[in-house]
Amino acid sequence: MKIHVIHENDTWVVPLRTAFEGLGLPYEEWHLDQGLLDLSTAPPEGVFYNRMSASSHTRGHRYAPELTAGTLAWLEAHGRRVVNDSRALALEISKIAQYAALRDYGIRTPRTIAAVGKANIIDAAQRMTGSFITKHNRAGKGLGVRLFNDVRALQAHIHGGEFEDSVDGITLIQEYIRAPEPFITRVEFVGGEFLYAVRVDTSLGFELCPADVCQVGDAFCPVGEQPKPAAPRFRIVKDFRNPIVEKYQRFIADHGIGVAGIEFIENTAGEIFTYDVNTNTNYNGDAEAEAGLYGMRAVAKYLGEELARIESRPKLPRAA
Repeated sequence: MKIHVIHENDTWVVPLRTAFEGLGLPYEEWHLDQGLLDLSTAPPEGVFYNRMSASSHTRGHRYAPELTAGTLAWLEAHGRRVVNDSRALALEISKIAQYAALRDYGIRTPRTIAAVGKANIIDAAQRMTGSFITKHNRAGKGLGVRLFNDVRALQAHIHGGEFEDSVDGITLIQEYIRAPEPFITRVEFVGGEFLYAVRVDTSLGFELCPADVCQVGDAFCPVGEQPKPAAPRFRIVKDFRNPIVEKYQRFIADHGIGVAGIEFIENTAGEIFTYDVNTNTNYNGDAEAEAGLYGMRAVAKYLGEELARIESRPKLPRAA
């Protein structure tokens, strides 16, 4: 038996490969940029870890999530152990689905209106009070995130040739949460358990992919030139404690999520607004080295434990 890693981005899997090899775990990668799915066959035994990304289309892998959805349905129909299953994938590729699901757990999200078509995007913005943000419904890496202080600025953007539609055609208009300091918090979970929280400096903009490969040329500032932060952009928070962690744990347990990073921001009143669930989570190497905590090692260990649990099951006799 093996651990099977479902993904579409070789670069993001490098740290996980290193962790597998360090623990001596057998693994195989299923790169689902394209491929065949023979529904008349049965999948191999083992553990299947879904790392499909909502931003796959930005790497030329437009239909990778759709192929992954079919593959997960096939695996689940055969009773295979899937970490971050089809329910998790549905959340990964739709922020609308995320926000709708989060509300059932008492988790507050920013006011959000979904719109298809430029006229409806403008109409949605007119319903907002104060500054607002646009973002893509199927995104990742902060795609489509821009801050606007009024509707006229949005109109100029949409009709000025810079507007980029979401790959699924759905643009979100979201209230701007003004934080007392320019940072957000990302809470990481492995095996459904809290791993750590990382503070992310947002003074350079909203493209917040923590993977080391994303740190080159990823600065995007939607509101003008900003100074370079004096402190590291990613820093793990020591002894993080907050009741939101327990709410997140209940949420991910009910949605087939074993590994995730969930992001929130606090407003000036100290209220928490959750705005993103990342089931294809990455980790920042510098922040982890400073804190002595390593996400991919924890993921590899967890998957190894799941594999061992399956291998220890009693084998059922074959039918005559």
